[in-house]
Amino acid sequence: MDTGGQSSLAEALDRLWVQFLPEIEQRVAIVESANAALAADRLSQDQRAGANAAAHKLAGVLGTFGLTKGTILAREAEIVYSGEPDTDPAAAARLSEIAGELRSLISNRK
Repeated sequence: MDTGGQSSLAEALDRLWVQFLPEIEQRVAIVESANAALAADRLSQDQRAGANAAAHKLAGVLGTFGLTKGTILAREAEIVYSGEPDTDPAAAARLSEIAGELRSLISNRK
């Protein structure tokens, strides 16, 4: 097995991670902001669409960096934000949990 190739691939992924980390963190912040608005029953349609798009992009990119759980969590948030407006306190609480877990996964990847 070519461990040199694997090593250089891992190094390349680490460089890409550093490059895209600010954008990834911004997407999590968009989801967090929408979660706060949802919890306060003030979520606008634009915020919902923005959170849906941010979650979709997170779902795609996190798996690339080996954060499969992050992809699953982001996809869950994407599904919630793609549906009808939901002011259910349980949905807001779950979305807050998802955002916290995403933050943790991202912080631990650094």
